Amino acid sequence: MTTLIVSALVALSLVMTLAWAFQRTVRNAGWVDVFWTVGLGGTGLAAALVPVAGDSALTSRQILVAALIAGWAIRLAAHLAMRVAGGEEDVRYANFRKEWGANFEWRLFWFLQIQALAAWILVISVLLAARNPRSLGPAEWLGIAVVIIAVLGEGVADAQLRRFKSVAANKGKVCDAGLWGWSRHPNYFFEWLGWCAYPIMAIDFSGVYLWSWFALTAPAFMYWLLVYVSGIPPLEALMLKSRGAAYQTYQARTRPFFPLPPQKAINP
Repeated sequence: MTTLIVSALVALSLVMTLAWAFQRTVRNAGWVDVFWTVGLGGTGLAAALVPVAGDSALTSRQILVAALIAGWAIRLAAHLAMRVAGGEEDVRYANFRKEWGANFEWRLFWFLQIQALAAWILVISVLLAARNPRSLGPAEWLGIAVVIIAVLGEGVADAQLRRFKSVAANKGKVCDAGLWGWSRHPNYFFEWLGWCAYPIMAIDFSGVYLWSWFALTAPAFMYWLLVYVSGIPPLEALMLKSRGAAYQTYQARTRPFFPLPPQKAINP
């Protein structure tokens, strides 16, 4: 399995190198998110479907895990591709372009290699879920339910934000419609939730499959990334800059991540 894990890292590094070359050609770095999603989904799919040593036949578990990661990647990649193709460069990358100036391309290259490493951590959790020797049971049904809820929830959040932005009168306003009234970043929450499915399907409490506990790195790492690093902090900084007091009011009444009813008391 070591060779498979190393091969996954090499494959993801190559995908993000292609992403860097492509965005350099089209002058729109927003495409790298599409490449990251496709690369992660494709590598996870391949890792899940590699036959277990000594057995050339695929197991039902491998097929199930492969289907889950493929379904996630197809939906998200399609959403991102439509958004990038139909608009300007994502504000995060546009901000990097201004901040990094003449060093943008090379700094972006290494930034994307870090993204490849992040995707690799997630692929390992997919692989561990696919290689669990346990027969399919309640944990797998729960994992399926978690992925379905996550994909549907993220899709609903994306649709609600898209619908809000399509109304001309909402330009410059803060979206607090639907799920966005319960969480400032419901799309991030459901993205994180989907990665909780793989440790659910991987972890074995009998002690036979000790490596399975490493599957917890996927939701833990994704939570840290979204809440403290590249998700909420830079996006909220941009929103405060563009929306000012309106966004501060929104922050005071709406939870940052986990969807919960709006807070009644608004802090100044």
